[in-house]
Amino acid sequence: MISSPASVPFSRTYRDPGPLVIDIEGVTKLYKMGEETVHALMGVSIKVHRNEYLAIMGPSGSGKSTLMNMLGCLDTPTKGKYHFTGKDVSDMSDDELADIRNREIGFVFQTFNLLPRSTSLANVELPLIYAGLSHHDRRAKDVHALESVGLGDRMGHKPNELSGGQRQRVAIARALVNHPSIILADEPTGNLDSRTGEEIMQLFEDLYAQGNTIIVVTHEEDIARHARRIVRLRDGLIESDVRQH
Repeated sequence: MISSPASVPFSRTYRDPGPLVIDIEGVTKLYKMGEETVHALMGVSIKVHRNEYLAIMGPSGSGKSTLMNMLGCLDTPTKGKYHFTGKDVSDMSDDELADIRNREIGFVFQTFNLLPRSTSLANVELPLIYAGLSHHDRRAKDVHALESVGLGDRMGHKPNELSGGQRQRVAIARALVNHPSIILADEPTGNLDSRTGEEIMQLFEDLYAQGNTIIVVTHEEDIARHARRIVRLRDGLIESDVRQH
């Protein structure tokens, strides 16, 4: 079980970045809102290597959510290029994007997005079902993922039998189960009290120390400070990109 920050002080670990996993170059995203054209992103370029721990911040309307959708292959650019693990995803079909999302990206959402009538084990195995793994092949992976987030004793519990922090741990286990290239977390502590939120951030710290690539989208400065690099957006542009020491 991951210990709480009350008993284990936060320690900053650094890892040397690995190969390039995300390469966004000159990306622009336009939306039509009636007769008005909204420039959500305006020529954004960003590179993310394996073993990085990155936070993306910005006020409402900054383009933060649009960039997150782009990184997660939930949207494609109007202009510019996006290469993910060397593949050009800018012009991929919906089916191709869905395959990358399932196999390469582990999503963690503020609202957990768990199936309410399914057990922790059943929720975690969903990406493996979509990937076509047999029941036998899924089971060992499901169990290992839940044990890795400290929920080995909660595998048969449904979401309404779990605390908010435990639900988020199930969501993180689901994100990890396919061994994705990146973990993309959108406001992962937004529905949690401050103590539980710190426990979840300590879990991300442990996952980063194990070699996972983590991108957290947040508006909270104290959450962003856990990352090793902070990218700030404003008006569809990158305002700053700072590595923390």
